[in-house]
Amino acid sequence: QVQLVESGGGLVQAGGSLRLSCAASGRTFSNYAMGWFRQAPGKEREFVAAISWSGIKIYLTDSVKGRFTISRDNAKNTVYLLMNSLKPEDTAVYYCAYGPESGWDYWGQGTQVTVSS
Repeated sequence: QVQLVESGGGLVQAGGSLRLSCAASGRTFSNYAMGWFRQAPGKEREFVAAISWSGIKIYLTDSVKGRFTISRDNAKNTVYLLMNSLKPEDTAVYYCAYGPESGWDYWGQGTQVTVSS
């Protein structure tokens, strides 16, 4: 089993920044990708960003390109999401995901990000 623990969420004003972290523990895999999804109230969970184990492949949803950066530290089994120029529409619970590039096997419990206008 793999456990994912997110941190770094909080309340920030529009235009501000936050950095989310997600640490994986337990039986981790050297070829697994890590990613972030988010779910706003009343909406379905949506993809935000993902990064391959090597860090070479990075994917970002269009709405966050130029504002969010995903990175990982394999020595710490940790993925980061640096969120700049935050907007009220970025308000959501952010979930960490972990799995092979063909799908996501594990999910974190989520961390709340609230952006005030």
